[in-house]
Amino acid sequence: MNALQKMAQLKRLALLVLTDECLEEYFDDLNFLHVGCFKATLSKLLGLSIIAGSLLVKVPQIVKLLKSKSAEGINIFSVLLDLFAVTAMVSYSFISGFPFSSWGDGVFLSLQTLAIAVLIMHYSGNTVQATAFLAAYLAILVAATSGLTPLNVLWCCQTMNIPIVLASKLMQAYTNYSNGSTGQLSAITGFLLLFGSLARIFTSYQETGDMTMIIMYICSTAANAILVAQILYYWNVDTKSKDKMKKAQ
Repeated sequence: MNALQKMAQLKRLALLVLTDECLEEYFDDLNFLHVGCFKATLSKLLGLSIIAGSLLVKVPQIVKLLKSKSAEGINIFSVLLDLFAVTAMVSYSFISGFPFSSWGDGVFLSLQTLAIAVLIMHYSGNTVQATAFLAAYLAILVAATSGLTPLNVLWCCQTMNIPIVLASKLMQAYTNYSNGSTGQLSAITGFLLLFGSLARIFTSYQETGDMTMIIMYICSTAANAILVAQILYYWNVDTKSKDKMKKAQ
């Protein structure tokens, strides 16, 4: 392979994270200080990193449910609202033709959230309900992403995400407060969701310019921060309680 072929191959790989304009700025003009291209490239890299992270972001939560065979402390309505929000976002973004790097994580988050919802129903003794819910969700997903659902309906669902995201997270926060514990919530999942939603504020602004998505991620970041703060607080409380029990013994 000669030098020209290697350069052509390198450019093709670079197009995964660079626009045609930025490819020209970097490779042809050697202008590595182009501000616009720096922001676009950073956004693309962040987006792809978030997608990679989303492959496993809720797996610790799923594993925790499977190991304990219990859904104690997890608010099912919060999970269902979260599932609606991420599914609406994915459907709206897909039909709108936004870059995959700006919403691809939602695909994996929705699948993992769906798994959590089904497990909660199953461990609550509602296996038949869980099976029916799974079938209904898949049917709705096909209708939303196949073009059968009008874009204005998807936009309305996306707009509803702002209060839904807040309601979903705050319901879980209230459950934590009422129980005095975060139950089976995974700390790893909580932190990953917080950092992911924070990064999505920038990538949504850079790649879509859609204000409903930007505001949704701002609200999601604030709500995730509350849950993470509770995880840290109740973690310390649980640790102190365990220490007292050990001393008493």
